[in-house]
Amino acid sequence: MNTADMVRLFGRIGCMSFGGPAAQIALMQKELVDDRPLLKQADFLKALSFCMMLPGPEAMQLATYAGWKISGIRGGLIAGGLFVLPGALVIAVLAFAYAALGTLPLVQAAFLGIKATVIIIVIQAILKLLGRALGRIDYWIIALLAFLALFVFNLPYPLVIIVAALYGAWACTDHTSVKSALPWRHSIAPIAIGGTLWALPLIAAWLAGATFLLAIGLFFSKLALVTFGGAYAVLAYMTQTVVTNYGWISTPEMIDAFGLAETTPGPLILVTQFVGQLAGTAQGGWVLGLLAGLMTLWVTFVPCFIWIFAGAPLIDWLDGYPRIRAGLAAITAAVVGVIANLSLWFAAHVMFDEVGTTAGPLNVLNPVWSSFNLNAALLTALAVALLLWRKWPMGRTLGTMALAGIAIAQLG
Repeated sequence: MNTADMVRLFGRIGCMSFGGPAAQIALMQKELVDDRPLLKQADFLKALSFCMMLPGPEAMQLATYAGWKISGIRGGLIAGGLFVLPGALVIAVLAFAYAALGTLPLVQAAFLGIKATVIIIVIQAILKLLGRALGRIDYWIIALLAFLALFVFNLPYPLVIIVAALYGAWACTDHTSVKSALPWRHSIAPIAIGGTLWALPLIAAWLAGATFLLAIGLFFSKLALVTFGGAYAVLAYMTQTVVTNYGWISTPEMIDAFGLAETTPGPLILVTQFVGQLAGTAQGGWVLGLLAGLMTLWVTFVPCFIWIFAGAPLIDWLDGYPRIRAGLAAITAAVVGVIANLSLWFAAHVMFDEVGTTAGPLNVLNPVWSSFNLNAALLTALAVALLLWRKWPMGRTLGTMALAGIAIAQLG
């Protein structure tokens, strides 16, 4: 695939990647496996399992892997970059507008229509994944247990993945081995070059005496190393640090930041860019805000490219070992449960303005029924009509739903 085709395809994916990892994985399944024979289903699922084990946004890393698989490092840079760029541009505009104007109800109304559409897109994807990733009874059980572990017991996401991998290795029955030489040399250059690029803006900030930018870069670099499970998993830690420890932004601003990041295309971890840009603007105006946003983007996403370019060549090698192959297959089954949990979480927060959790040993979502959002329900019904009944294309549907969200908000 030539560069122009790569840009068109992954630019389209990046512009339509609303709704968090569940919807984004569903979109890539449709665009790269179902609609175009660019990736085999087995390769897609292996890569998804691998990306779920890495720190950082799994959907962005999956896009980077897909681009790498199709067209090498050039393709990976195009795919990963275009997955982030549309959302980053929107976040940059929204952060400056928010700093100047406060909350943006018109924008939030438009994105409510988009989020309602995403609910239906995710449901379609989960139904497809059920048949493709759960080929055995025990895989169905793994998916169910993974869902319950996260939805009911709020267990740490990495623990769920580790347990699934250990079970898969233990229960391995296919001992067909296709061993090959470890391609470790392919990982040296990405680690060396990527690590240098990662550090360059931090060194520049240190040499320039830009203490605020250095603090921003160091904190979000550390965050990039511990974001197992995506943005949701580190939200509490990030909030405590930037609000309480550093005092960069307030708690209401943090809540608004996450809400706006949820409604834009791209990975949810773009909330870090919003936070960095808002903090920089408060510290020294729009120039410092822009520099802080760029620093945050760089240290958050450069590591993602390193993980993929260094680790992707090892996926096929790992797949040659029966127990590792079985462990990855079990992780894939667990990922179905993980996506189902994320989808339910997302749908609840679209349909209800207030969502808590039950008290006691269990940790089940507990929406405040009086906060039921009638506008969201009406928009979801419209999305069902457009996508499932009329079978409109996704781009046309998303545009129409954004306008419908604004119209309903104005009427209400």
